[in-house]
Amino acid sequence: MKAIVVEASGGPEVLEYRDHPEPTPGPGQVLVRTAAAGVNFIETYQRDGTYPMSFPYVPGAEGSGTIEQLGEGVTELRVGQRVTTAEGTGTYAELFLVDAEKAVPVPDGLDDLTAAALPLQGYTAHYLATSTFRADASHTVLLHAGAGGVGLLLTQLLKRIGATVITTVSTDDKEALSRAAGADHVLRYDGLADEVRALTGGRGVDVVYDGVGRTTFDASLASLAPRGMLVLFGGASGPVPPVDPMRLNRGGSLFLTRPTMKDYLQTAEERRWRARELFEAIAEGALDVRVGATYPLADAGRSHVDLQARATTGKSILLP
Repeated sequence: MKAIVVEASGGPEVLEYRDHPEPTPGPGQVLVRTAAAGVNFIETYQRDGTYPMSFPYVPGAEGSGTIEQLGEGVTELRVGQRVTTAEGTGTYAELFLVDAEKAVPVPDGLDDLTAAALPLQGYTAHYLATSTFRADASHTVLLHAGAGGVGLLLTQLLKRIGATVITTVSTDDKEALSRAAGADHVLRYDGLADEVRALTGGRGVDVVYDGVGRTTFDASLASLAPRGMLVLFGGASGPVPPVDPMRLNRGGSLFLTRPTMKDYLQTAEERRWRARELFEAIAEGALDVRVGATYPLADAGRSHVDLQARATTGKSILLP
């Protein structure tokens, strides 16, 4: 099969498109013929050595496709069934493996691109809005990168439950996308905390969802109301330096958390619940999943360049 293979850490040029042995499903796994694979920031960190990896490896954890082979003991899925996952292995390839309990059947009527674009960012948006900080109509939230994949989905989920949503973006085009998703207010990054205070009558917001990291962290803390929560769920601009806990005290008894998806998908039941609510929202027309760019699998390097340059909106997809 064709796959993207990484032999050593480095820039996008280390993403080599070449022949690679087909994987074989072990007990409890399924082999999936890839229809589409999602591109995510974590893969850039793995590629450049920020997150150490064992070489060689095929990147990617997110993808959709059709089951070609069942591993021993798999009874709840069938050959020929369409599935999607955010927890696969080596999805930057024509075939990938995933544990059966982590493969979610794709409903009829949902296309392969949407199915591949939804899981990681959809699960993330869902757990942020429902579990990390359970937002409701009484809350005002600040969401960074409002035109990004998570940003667009999270805005829609937050508006569905009636929260007031303030987003940040970097360009006019991204502002238009964020407003179309339902954002009540869209701001630029300069002078952010003062703008947020002005919009909230000096109080600040109840929660900040920050996937940007280093360049937004200080403004995020400064934008919170007393006892507000900063949810740092990513680091697109780089990691945040160590934080003195007394900053939380001085800011108004603030909360700081750094969630990760695996801790919000601890059981098959929790995974199915999140997937079911996301699929229902799509079916109702309450959730639009934006695929901002598609690339041939051979152009995986270009997808990383565009993602790291923050030149993308919505979801980037690789097509084998």
